[in-house]
Amino acid sequence: MSQSTISVFQLFERFPDKESARLYLESRLWPNGPTCPECKSGERITTRKGGYYRCNACKLDFTVRTGTIFERSHIPLHKWVYAMYQLVTARKGISSMQLAKEIGVTQKSAWFMLQRLREACSAPDSIEKLRGVVEVDEVFIGGKETNKHKAKKQNLGRGSVGKTPVLGLRNRGGRTIAKPLKRCTLEEVQGTIYANVEPGSQLYTDDHGVYSDLDGLFFRHETVNHTIGEYARGPVSTNSIESVWAVLKRGLHGVYHQVSAKHLRRYVDEFAFRLNDGNVGRHTFERLDSFVSAVAGKRLTYRELTK
Repeated sequence: MSQSTISVFQLFERFPDKESARLYLESRLWPNGPTCPECKSGERITTRKGGYYRCNACKLDFTVRTGTIFERSHIPLHKWVYAMYQLVTARKGISSMQLAKEIGVTQKSAWFMLQRLREACSAPDSIEKLRGVVEVDEVFIGGKETNKHKAKKQNLGRGSVGKTPVLGLRNRGGRTIAKPLKRCTLEEVQGTIYANVEPGSQLYTDDHGVYSDLDGLFFRHETVNHTIGEYARGPVSTNSIESVWAVLKRGLHGVYHQVSAKHLRRYVDEFAFRLNDGNVGRHTFERLDSFVSAVAGKRLTYRELTK
């Protein structure tokens, strides 16, 4: 086994019960001691039994779950830690059916858990822009028109019709940013590039028209012409970002089977997180630490998820 990976047995040795998981989460989310999620103060906190705390400044009773993706969940915290472990170590993800069997909950509860965890995978708006050599490519996610029920067909042709475009940007040897788009237009694509790539960077794309006019004041831009079978020309290629799509598609088709456009953003965030903070080059506990650090302030209710 890789030295950067721990086994499920080793995980259970470290987190055998909900109390050990609670102490771990508190140490990550409150490195300086219990902190009130309402007033952000740790000065006047009273410790109570069972992991409960009271903020005497704003009179709030809270736990480490409050204000996180774990809030108002009845599932024990060590099962949450195991679900996080699975999400950062399973390269193509884990289905709700499989997770339900492994931790002893219903499939509905496991699905809700995984959607909450994917919400934690979303990158903050203040994330640092990509710089240097950046590969950009688009992919279309969704079922084929020919396989859809007659009532759901758009009857507008084939190819990308009825699918959701996802734009990917990958620092060669570095981070990946992937975002679903409403439409694959020049304005949306280039707007996303300008918002996420540092001016002066080198862009590599294919010959799609949405990347026209990028070479100029802000970026240096070169393309490979896929229509004539050109996939690399010296350092110019999009092979790195296309490898991201290969893993994404295998996960969506082989593990999740079907993903609606409504929830696609969270699945894309999951795969991007696994490529970045969940990279296999980092030790499993480091990946878990990064995940736990991302759970605060990202509560997702079942009503919000299903409306």
